[in-house]
Amino acid sequence: MNKLVRFVKDESGATAIEYGLIAAAMGIAIITAMPSLTTAWSSNMGNLASNM
Repeated sequence: MNKLVRFVKDESGATAIEYGLIAAAMGIAIITAMPSLTTAWSSNMGNLASNM
C-alpha cells in the first residue's frame, strides 16, 4: 500500500512528459512555418542578387 501511495504522489515523470509535449509542439510549429520561411528567404536572396 505504501508503494502505491508513493507511486500516485510521484510527479517526476510528469515534468518529463510536459517537456516532451512542449518540444513536440515547437517541432510542429517549426515544420509548419518552414515553407513560408524558405519562400521568403529565397525571395530576399533573389532581390539581393538582382540589386548587386
